Amino acid sequence: MRVDLFDFALPQENIALRPAVPRDSAKLLLAADDMLSDHRVSDLPRLLSDKDILVFNDTKVIPAQLQGRRGEATIGATLHKRIDLRRWQAFIRNAKRLKPGQEIDFGQDVFAIAEARLADGSFVLHFQGEEPVEVLLGRAGTMPLPPYIASKRDIDERDAADYQTMFAKEEGAVAAPTAALHFTDGLIAALDAAGIGRETLTLHVGAGTFLPVKVDETDDHQMHSEWGRIEQQMADRLNAARASGGRIIAVGTTSLRLLESATGEDGIITPFEGDTDIFITPGYKFCAIDGLMTNFHLPKSTLFMLVSALMGLETMQAAYAHAIAEDYRFYSYGDSSLLLP
Repeated sequence: MRVDLFDFALPQENIALRPAVPRDSAKLLLAADDMLSDHRVSDLPRLLSDKDILVFNDTKVIPAQLQGRRGEATIGATLHKRIDLRRWQAFIRNAKRLKPGQEIDFGQDVFAIAEARLADGSFVLHFQGEEPVEVLLGRAGTMPLPPYIASKRDIDERDAADYQTMFAKEEGAVAAPTAALHFTDGLIAALDAAGIGRETLTLHVGAGTFLPVKVDETDDHQMHSEWGRIEQQMADRLNAARASGGRIIAVGTTSLRLLESATGEDGIITPFEGDTDIFITPGYKFCAIDGLMTNFHLPKSTLFMLVSALMGLETMQAAYAHAIAEDYRFYSYGDSSLLLP
């Protein structure tokens, strides 16, 4: 399909630079039964049934944004995928001033060797010393806010908490699974009281999620891979719930992509551990999920293609037009939607 089919005009004032306070006061657009209706995230307990299960991503964002020097040159790095205990793939700013074998000084006694330049233009960085890389990042790194936020304001102390979900446990993401940013202790208590189930998986979100699609046809786009894990017991519980008539609602496109990666055409979710580069566009047959809670995505992005595959392109064009007209807030810190095909 042509990528420009997924384009739309978004006013700059609709881009959220801070999350709603409290988090569950954000708007929620429900798309179901060919209808659109306006709600709040706090309304979720009455919008779902006691047979539904919400599936969250428990990945934790690390301070993966680094600023350093190579000689007189300023070098920026955004880590996006762990290779091993000391090496990460990273997107580099001012990459023309960096060659394989050269060392970058990130300050705070943190150094890395640019081991190799990869085909996509990113570098393999080998962090020096014996301290765990997580310790080094805690000393020299900052939260990797998306470009559409970081380009409009400085990253500050609030972001360390704001850009982390209440489920965050497994360190390794360089972007938050933002649909889950809306959840609070109070909302979880209300969901529990309504009998709505919840499960967690792990997908370490990479910075590739923000990369623009630079080709004209979707078939020519190469997705970056991300590491994820689904445990046997959770897969068994989800399969049993679905067999008894329950719905699996993915909270976020990250949860959806991993569930779909672990599920065959028979609809059975299996244990999974490894990389996935699944790219979902219209025409894809969904096997694992029955609904999706997700924020509003960028024009011509792989994520807008994904929601268009789930609901239909015309439905999502209408939903986004409605959201813009009703002053919904877009992107990572923005409002949410509940999509029930």
